[in-house]
Amino acid sequence: MMGKVILVTGANSGIGLALCERLLSQDAGLRLCLACRNARRAEAARSALLTSHPDAEVDLLHLDVGSVRSVLRAAQEVKARYDRLDYLYLNAGIMPNPQIDVRAFFKGLFSSGVIKMFATAEGILTQQDRVNEDGLQEVFATNLFGHFLLIRELEPILCQAGRTSQVVWTSSSNARRSAFSPDDIQHRLGTEPYASSKYAVDLLSLALNRHNNSQGLYSSVICPGLVMTNLTYGILPSFFWTLIMPVMFLIRIFTNTFTLTPYNGAEALYSLFLQKPESLDPRAKYHSLTSGMGRNYTQSQQMDIDEDMSEALYVKLLEMEKAACKRLKEEDDK
Repeated sequence: MMGKVILVTGANSGIGLALCERLLSQDAGLRLCLACRNARRAEAARSALLTSHPDAEVDLLHLDVGSVRSVLRAAQEVKARYDRLDYLYLNAGIMPNPQIDVRAFFKGLFSSGVIKMFATAEGILTQQDRVNEDGLQEVFATNLFGHFLLIRELEPILCQAGRTSQVVWTSSSNARRSAFSPDDIQHRLGTEPYASSKYAVDLLSLALNRHNNSQGLYSSVICPGLVMTNLTYGILPSFFWTLIMPVMFLIRIFTNTFTLTPYNGAEALYSLFLQKPESLDPRAKYHSLTSGMGRNYTQSQQMDIDEDMSEALYVKLLEMEKAACKRLKEEDDK
């Protein structure tokens, strides 16, 4: 019998790749699908995984979650390949054109709030979003809507009688209610689309449990902590990181949220793989944590979310799904 089938978006580097390595180390019999936008990097990731796990089954899938057409095409391919999907890790995400308030950053660096500043970037980090080819805000489309479409399209192999399956979202400590507006779910009018999209992830996960638990599909949210990945390094010029990395390692002694490495950041993602989906708290965010002595562990914290806002977002996303699919059909019929 085929082992567990797992699909990971954004699997070619950082936390996604670290998760894949850890999953294969735990269960060499699983079948892993790397869903990535960049084919060359995806092939390199696959080669690296097969070097350390030569007998593993590692498939590649071209997927740009920021493109409705790409999501629909990829979903059809997944359903043709696999008769079921046990885990769907929604890890891909973007933070385009991050802008740092340098004065606020250095002021915070030498204040009592330095740990919170690094953990949440509240008050110092904004982004310049743009509209993509589907007419959607790019951050919203990539971090939330594309993944929502993927889940909807894959329901036939995620929701099957007598089985449970799990969706796991990579959220962030940057997810904040104050950055999200129910009247502007794409964050067209704001300057913190990343924080908004991650808070929307938290809301959507709750709604998915409400609508899909009866079909055996469960959704959970994790926070990887402060991890040094390509996304993080893009926030500041390289010379800034050279200057502040010693400070960050010093601060790490006093906080458990500075996971720093992708391996450590994937702790919560890996931990949920080892638990029964139905045993997890749908209102909790599972945090990857690393002690000052380097011990990795997972801890849950209640999310600042409510049922009404969660349901309202879900309804709006369903409406957007219908409109997006209708638009593509009309384009194809021309």
